[in-house]
Formats: sequence, C-alpha cells, structure tokens
Amino acid sequence: MKKYEKLKIAIIGAGSVSFCPSTVLDIFQSEEINTLPLEIALMDIKKEALDVSFGFCQKLRDQKNPQAKISATTNLKEALHDADFVVTAIEKDRYHYWSQDFHIPRKYGFRQIYGENGGPGGLFHTLRNLGPMLEIAHAMEEVCPDALLLNYTNPEAKLVEIILKSTKIKAVGLCHGEWWGVWQVAHMLGMKMEDIETEACGLNHFACLTKIVDKKTGKDLYPLLKEKEKQLPKLAHWDHDTLSRLMLRIYGVWMYPGANHIGEYFAWSDAYLASAAMQFFYDPATENPWENKNNPLELVYTVDSIVNRDWETEMAQKDANAIFESAFTVKDKEESGDIVQSSEYGVPIIEAIVFNKTTKIGAVNVLNDGYAPNLPNGMAVEIPAIVDGDGIHPQKTAKIPTALAAMIATQGAITELLHEAYNEKSRNKLLQAVLLDPTVSSYNNAVAMINEMFEAQKEVLPDLRWN
Repeated sequence: MKKYEKLKIAIIGAGSVSFCPSTVLDIFQSEEINTLPLEIALMDIKKEALDVSFGFCQKLRDQKNPQAKISATTNLKEALHDADFVVTAIEKDRYHYWSQDFHIPRKYGFRQIYGENGGPGGLFHTLRNLGPMLEIAHAMEEVCPDALLLNYTNPEAKLVEIILKSTKIKAVGLCHGEWWGVWQVAHMLGMKMEDIETEACGLNHFACLTKIVDKKTGKDLYPLLKEKEKQLPKLAHWDHDTLSRLMLRIYGVWMYPGANHIGEYFAWSDAYLASAAMQFFYDPATENPWENKNNPLELVYTVDSIVNRDWETEMAQKDANAIFESAFTVKDKEESGDIVQSSEYGVPIIEAIVFNKTTKIGAVNVLNDGYAPNLPNGMAVEIPAIVDGDGIHPQKTAKIPTALAAMIATQGAITELLHEAYNEKSRNKLLQAVLLDPTVSSYNNAVAMINEMFEAQKEVLPDLRWN
C-alpha cells in the first residue's frame, strides 16, 4: 500500500464544461485530499476551452485551497508527468459527429435510438475516441505507469475493455447511470436513497439492479417496487422510465439508466423513446446540417427536456464562459449552500485509495473475472466494488436473467470484433460487428452505411479498409 506525501491529479479533456468543473469541485470539497500538497494538471487540445476551465479552477482554488497548484497545458505528457490519478473525459466536436452517428444508420434502416453507446452509432463513436484514448494510455505507460486511469469517456464499456487489453495501465470506467437507477427506484418506492441497499450488474448503460433491499430491515423491496409500478400512470416519465417498467414486468429486474441508453442495445426499444423522432431534427429539403460544424442540430435527451431544458442540452447550446458563470459561480453557490458533492465516483475512489478508507462504490467498469457469474469472462462489465488503500476490488454479484445475459454477451462479441477491426485496419471485421448488432436492417445497407460513415467522418476515424 503506497503512502502518499503529495497528490497530483491530471484531468485530460479539461475543456469539458461538465466533467472538468464537477471533478474539480469534488476535489476541492474533499477535506482529506486538501490536507496533502495538491496539484491539478488540466490538459486539452483546444486551448480556448482549456483557458475557460483554467480560469474557473483558479478562482475555485483561490477560495478553497490557495496552496494548491493548478496548471494548464496542451501537451499530454507534460500533464501526465508524475501523476497519481488521471481523469479522462474527451470528445471531439461531440454533437456534430453524434448527430451523424444517429441519423446515418437510421437512414439505412437500422432501428437504432440515441446513437451514443450501442448500435452502429456506438461503434463509430468508439472508433473516433479509441485512438486518442489509447494515445493517453500509452503515454501513461511511459510517464506515469503506476497511475490509475479513471475514465468517463463514452462508449465506456468498449473503450475500457480495449484499453485494458491493449496496455499495461490500471484503468476503471465510471458512470453515474447506476446512481440514476437507485434514484429511480427510491423515487418509486417513496424512500430515501440512503435507506436502500442495491447491487448492480450488467453492461454500462444496460445494467440491472440484482438486489434492492431496505437497509434498516433487510427486507427485499422488489415485491413492493412491482406493486408501486402497477399503480403509476402509464405515461409517467415516458422516456425515462417506461422501458425500464416494461422490462421489470418481463424480466423481473429494474434496468437503468433510462430508455435512451438501455434501448440502444436492441431493436424493439424504438417504440419506447418518444424523443427519438426529435433527436437532432432537421428538414432535409432545406438544410444540410453537416456541411459545416455550426449546424442547427440539437440533442434531445428526453421528451420532457424539451420543456425542462436538461443539462446536456444546456451544455450543447450555451457559450462555455456563460455556463461557468451561471452554473459554477463558486462564491454565490457557497453562500446559498448549493455546492454539493456530485454523484460521480472518481473523487471518492481517489480518497479511498490515498487515505486507505474502505469505501463501497456502486458501479465500476472492469474486465469480468467471474464477478458477473453468467456473463463472459474478459468483457467489460459494470459491477460494485470495494476500494481501499490497496486499490479497487470488484465484487461478485448475483446472476442476471438469462435473456439479459444473452443480450450482453452479444455486445461483448461486438466489442471484440471492433477491437480486431481497429488492430487489423479492417472494414471487413467492422462489417462483422455491424451485422451482429441487433438493430441491423440488411447486408447491403450495412456496407453502404459503413462507407458513408467513413466518408462523413474521415477527419476523425482511423483508416480502415476493405480487405
């Protein structure tokens, strides 16, 4: 167990207006972390976005811990040098390419929704982010080989699996989807989240709660949840909960985090995401949204986010400086008591390792090694973990329903084929992955879709060729 005399945390993709500020806020709210000589290194390839983050972090540092060192650089190895922990949340022109991930496969008849992690859109999203993420991991091997990578970049499961199989670094994938699942069931049960004990198991953005128990009494809460679900209006929180409610009736477990994510991994989900018809909407008769990157396309997270603007849409449409001023004005937030710890697990993991605090983490993404009993070993799974001074210890879970396990196993095979496609520079292997996807429409459409995607995203995709 390492004894930490000082602490350096590198944040790669620090131009992010969501994960960077929330991570830095969490760091400076940790009393224990701030007892050590602290350095936070911010790195991004976009200097303008990096400067905004740097200014925010300096203001926060001056209020919370003036002795802490904040640096900003566009040089990856400089940021990583001597780092103890590396936080990654990277994306290039997110909504421009994500809109293509969504629309182009659907143009060819793929019954894909959302287009972020599953479906053919998720495959191209992975291919775009895989090169930069492997560059970060290989740089870590060189300049900070003992550091732990805490990854928030999507597609989480695919990237973490390939990084762990391709490099020697320690890495874990983190996502707040499990937190949302617990929030959903607590809300339905009329209970506080802290009064419920849960166990998660599955694939990132396609996982279930294998256990929901009353902490005080030890009582299984699933029977009550099923009764409460029957009492809810049929259209309540449609895009958030309806698919999970239906799957609760079918499979007997609560799936999280919501229809837009869960539904990416199978075709019949498209009936249960009303916002899919609005996602990145444009009129093809009058608009060509991808001819430049200042397109009018808009992310629609859920139907109710059209009325109640959600944070992701705000991030997509607001100027970065305005976001920091409105959402992260530290002095005002402190005085009103609005600054709270985020629901992200990165900083609690750092605290647990550095200060040897035994801490339960609701969900981490790691390679399966018997932890998820009826899921394939070697694929990335989302399961609970205990963290202490010796590191992250994934916990064995109960089996998940056989049908869900089969769906997840298919995704494991798709990721394996995608990894081979990347290494072999082969569109043929990518085609095999696409044809295995549950949303596939036809062979001809799969080939045409692949070719169009490579033309549309040629600036950011690896060079894959037909053999």
